[in-house]
Amino acid sequence: QLQLVESGGGLVQSGGSLRLSCAASQRTFSRYNMGWFRQAPGKEREFVAYITWNVGTTTSYADSVKGRFTISRDNARNMVYLQMNSLKPDDTGVYHCAAAGTSLRLRSPAGYNYWGQGTQVTVSS
Repeated sequence: QLQLVESGGGLVQSGGSLRLSCAASQRTFSRYNMGWFRQAPGKEREFVAYITWNVGTTTSYADSVKGRFTISRDNARNMVYLQMNSLKPDDTGVYHCAAAGTSLRLRSPAGYNYWGQGTQVTVSS
């Protein structure tokens, strides 16, 4: 059972930056594709970004965050990060990291096996 714990959320003004972290409990973490999703009140959970596990990792972003957010991972530390710049009020939500044992449907919540509890990000205008 892979456990994921997010941190780094908070309240920030529009245009500001935050760096989210996700700590994984197992060394096998390095073999998982990792994703970030977010959920705003009254809305469905939506894809933000993913990063693959293989050598020469691949990253992918939602159009709404492309050019502003960067996903990265440190397999030696069992960590995944989401650097968020130029934040907007629409970025407000609970951000979850997730782990996928396959490479199928990485832009969908259904593609992931393990989830963290989430960290709140609030962007004020």
